[in-house]
Amino acid sequence: MSAAIIALAVGTLLAIGALAFVLYPLFFDAPSAGHTRPRSSANGDDLAVAALREIEFDRATGKLSDADYTQLKAAYTRQALADMRRTAPAAGASAEHDELEAVIRAYRAERPACPQCGPRPEPDAAFCSTCGRYLPGSCEQCGRRVEETGARFCAACGHRLAA
Repeated sequence: MSAAIIALAVGTLLAIGALAFVLYPLFFDAPSAGHTRPRSSANGDDLAVAALREIEFDRATGKLSDADYTQLKAAYTRQALADMRRTAPAAGASAEHDELEAVIRAYRAERPACPQCGPRPEPDAAFCSTCGRYLPGSCEQCGRRVEETGARFCAACGHRLAA
């Protein structure tokens, strides 16, 4: 008899737990199944950006047609840009921002850049690691500075620069 009472108590507790789980969204503000609301930052400025990510995902999974995607993307992009402009610091307002920009410019100046592939990660690269073009620099034969982008031969000595 006591085993039957224990089984009945456990069954009742499980039923109450399942009922509470099912009814929780009705009484408390919880996201519905399968849909998550975009989290907002402290000032709520990233809601449009989160919505853009959500519609990208919905389009990729086939839940959103191309026409609806185009319309929603335009609206959310306008909203995101307006939010970013509203919260962007005024020009010259942040010395830290200017200092950071100077560091980035100095880093980019140290790195060679391929006219086709962009900045290269190797600071001492003579050739582009992707396409093989000669990067502006000095001729390895005569040492003369070569500034022509995509040059294949040195203008001074005729040495072959690119593969």
